[in-house]
Amino acid sequence: MRLDHTHDAAAKSWVESANQPECAFPIQNLPFSVFRRAGTSEAFRGGVALGDYVIDLKAIAALGDLSESAAQAVLACTAPTLNAFLALGPHAWRALRHALFAWFSKGEAQAHIDELEGCLVPQANAEYALPVQIGDYTDFYTSIDHARNIVKLLRPDGSISPNFQWMPIAYHGRVSSIGLSGQPVRRPVGQRVAAGKREPELGPCARLDYELELGIFIGVGNEQGARIPVESAEAHVFGLCLLNDWSARDIQSWESAPLGPFLAKNFATTISPWIVTMDALAPFRTAWVRPEGDPQPLEYLALQETDDRAFDIQLEVAIETADARRSGRCASRVSRTSFRHQYWSIAQMVAHHTIGGCNLRPGDLLGSGTISGPTSSEAGALIELSRAGESPVELAGGETRAFLEDGDVVVMRGWCERPGFVSIGFGENCGEIIPAKWE
Repeated sequence: MRLDHTHDAAAKSWVESANQPECAFPIQNLPFSVFRRAGTSEAFRGGVALGDYVIDLKAIAALGDLSESAAQAVLACTAPTLNAFLALGPHAWRALRHALFAWFSKGEAQAHIDELEGCLVPQANAEYALPVQIGDYTDFYTSIDHARNIVKLLRPDGSISPNFQWMPIAYHGRVSSIGLSGQPVRRPVGQRVAAGKREPELGPCARLDYELELGIFIGVGNEQGARIPVESAEAHVFGLCLLNDWSARDIQSWESAPLGPFLAKNFATTISPWIVTMDALAPFRTAWVRPEGDPQPLEYLALQETDDRAFDIQLEVAIETADARRSGRCASRVSRTSFRHQYWSIAQMVAHHTIGGCNLRPGDLLGSGTISGPTSSEAGALIELSRAGESPVELAGGETRAFLEDGDVVVMRGWCERPGFVSIGFGENCGEIIPAKWE
């Protein structure tokens, strides 16, 4: 993923909202989604964010005048999901990115502006769907800071499991309950053991939590039985989105032995509508570093520490309570961290996923696992921030939270910034907690 003209900080768009300093979607970003005009029965189709607008790729396809690769790519984006586009691979993804950059850059397509303006839909008038048909979902556990924080809470004298430093740990999640930012999240019901009790009871989750993650969308897959080498693994990744792995901690602590989470995780996972491509993230790569003295990965996971396989993606979580909304207060930021702290890289996750012969397919989703940094303010979940409820987090207006309450809205944001380059954003991933269905 090398830098090219599409990363030029001097480049501007004739769509003026894309040139504003705080814009998440400048011409250097161009993330993908699936959308339609709100309140219509139009078919969903591919779109690309630029400033305050969505570039309607079905309208772009109707204009023609594209290279063969770009034309094939944009045609695939006219479908209700982006799976066929993802399957085309990096050459097609890049051809379409370059074509859109040329058409919407200031001074590049003056003769076509009238036509291109007809391809723009205000984001305020758009509604979104899941960008791909997700066949399989795997959630990883790759933050050593998160792992250590959890161990300290559960077993103060313990240490992380010995396999954590040897391989990216993961479990397979539930696809049917993956939804989009903005949907309500119903408090789940399940078995839990109340404090001081020995036997479980059935009831609504009392310790509802979020997990700050990134979603990793697979583009080109692999045949069953074939392995994806770590060196080329990123060529199989189309891009990233924000992901919230909602978690019922009291249900999780009771059910996780011996096979791991089940009802604690399968009730809801939400993602942001925009997929930021690996090409757009190229300027924000940083060296992947293994701490001195830690075991070196086995050969199939080995990376040089000078390899720029980590990404400096800034992430934050805020909580807006029902009282804050009534009072007109802003959401309270509770943590901020960076994806660069992750112990295992995206390439290593993909390589490990396929080492046993598992076949990945276009549109498969990987969760990065909770993203926590080395300081207490960089924790990616409330269970860490509140020390399992013992030290509730202070919010604006004198409110506190040990775990999430009904009416709370969790807001996740992500962006990249680096001197010499234009900042790009992921948008938001929001979800409001609604009461459990419980008789």
